[in-house]
Amino acid sequence: MTTVENPPKSAGKHAAQTAASDRVKGERRLGFYLTLPSYIVMILVTAYPLGYALVLSLYNYRLTDPAGRTFVGLQNYLVILTDPVWWNDFVTTALITLVTVAVELVLGFWFAFVMLRIIRGRGPLRTAILIPYGIVTVVSAFIWRYAFAIDSGFINQWLNLGAFDWFGDRWSAIFVICLSEIWKTTPFISLLLLAGLVQVPEDMQEAAKVDGATARQRLFKITLPSMKAAIMVALLFRTLDAWRIFDNPFVMTNGANNTETISFLAYRQNVTLVNLGMGSAVSVLLFLSVVAIAFVFVKGFKTDLSQVRGD
Repeated sequence: MTTVENPPKSAGKHAAQTAASDRVKGERRLGFYLTLPSYIVMILVTAYPLGYALVLSLYNYRLTDPAGRTFVGLQNYLVILTDPVWWNDFVTTALITLVTVAVELVLGFWFAFVMLRIIRGRGPLRTAILIPYGIVTVVSAFIWRYAFAIDSGFINQWLNLGAFDWFGDRWSAIFVICLSEIWKTTPFISLLLLAGLVQVPEDMQEAAKVDGATARQRLFKITLPSMKAAIMVALLFRTLDAWRIFDNPFVMTNGANNTETISFLAYRQNVTLVNLGMGSAVSVLLFLSVVAIAFVFVKGFKTDLSQVRGD
């Protein structure tokens, strides 16, 4: 009489893991095939202007003198990187980015926590929070410009500042620019963080309460680590957007009083001075800096972005 031995549990567990892994790979492969046409279109749309800008950056080329177009190699980049104007604009852009993103992260988390916990009036509250984000950036910039204007603005009247010129000084102008950015884009971060808060395991929170953990301990030991992927996505998207800021400085100060950003510098070279060679070089440097920021964020957080999807 022969006896049939049951397969070891480890073999069954391994088979289940293999099947799950194959299923995930199949879903990812299907997703790639479904999105491949859009990838091709995006590459075709973006590759030509990016490549053309790269080519133009290697020339001394002005629209006012098309016949005088000459190849200068990397000379444009050397001129830009050794010019104090570039580094001043770089510092201004970095300052605005650091201030706005840091404040928006704190406020966005607070708004996300309120939207998650509130029960009555949740819909109207979320709608009210999202109103600033729905306003076009240029329109928002004009609103803040008139609010802080010397003659027609109401901020000076509220604060009893008389005829204080907010845009006549570098630091006060940057303060208004940052304030307008924070007001408009905090709802964007709050939405992304709300998606991360929803995925925080409630049973872990309850277990921590039973064990006597304080609210601060639960925040830094459970909530924030569980939201690491959502925080990284929010910071990455918002940082890249803030690094390319153009509308607010253009509308409020037109780059005066050392409030010019890198995007504004590219605009001034390309449009105002019609120096396509130098302007294209600034645009390429801006693109490379955006890629560098994205690389640092992805590698620095070392986060699996599939956690955002709940995989």
